[in-house]
Amino acid sequence: MNQQPSAPTDIDILRELTASVTCVLFDFDGPLATLFHGRPAPRVARVLKRRLRKWEGLKDAQRGCKNPLQVVREHADHARIGELEKLLAAQELRATFSAKPTPYADKLVRLLHEQGRTVAITTNNSEGAVANYLRLHGLADYFGRHVYGRPEDIALMKPDPHILKLALESAGAASPADCLMIGDSPDDCIAADKAGVTFLGFANEGDKRDKRKKGDKEAQLRDAGARYVVGSLKPLYSAALAV
Repeated sequence: MNQQPSAPTDIDILRELTASVTCVLFDFDGPLATLFHGRPAPRVARVLKRRLRKWEGLKDAQRGCKNPLQVVREHADHARIGELEKLLAAQELRATFSAKPTPYADKLVRLLHEQGRTVAITTNNSEGAVANYLRLHGLADYFGRHVYGRPEDIALMKPDPHILKLALESAGAASPADCLMIGDSPDDCIAADKAGVTFLGFANEGDKRDKRKKGDKEAQLRDAGARYVVGSLKPLYSAALAV
């Protein structure tokens, strides 16, 4: 992907972005919630790696991996990948009970829905875990059937645009350009670009004291081609409120 020029994501630009879209696609873990807030991702990754060791199938390159999604992705060719994915889905479901809502996410979702925009979720996390989180936090009705989680074929996880295209079809968008995606990873940015969807990077690491990590995430998003990046959903909410 060609590097896009950085642009200041002030409220005027955010207002333009929200004013011109009919649907907003949210990644789940990050933009809507910190899924592994109470059950850290490295712990979940260890659960997966222990199972792979039991099967004598853990790849050497993944022994130190702390990202459970990456563990699954890198073992997509394993004969028991279906069982590994189900184990991850169970861990994700368990994590939803201690997941931490992203500040302003709930308010933004409700506002967009009230304005008549379709909101959808396109995530590499399991659909069942997302559905449970939405139910627990009173958000299920806002998203309805527009929830697209980890596909059965692991190869179709983002950065493949597969689930974004499914969401666009279900949202009835006249054009991908009528949609905005909010994501916090390079994979989100790449998938949005492939689907023709405008992308807004979310570079919040969750800990306001750790400015270095926040800066690292923004740099990663910029390197992936993100033109617009915010560190909080508050200015986006304010921009949508002003539309």
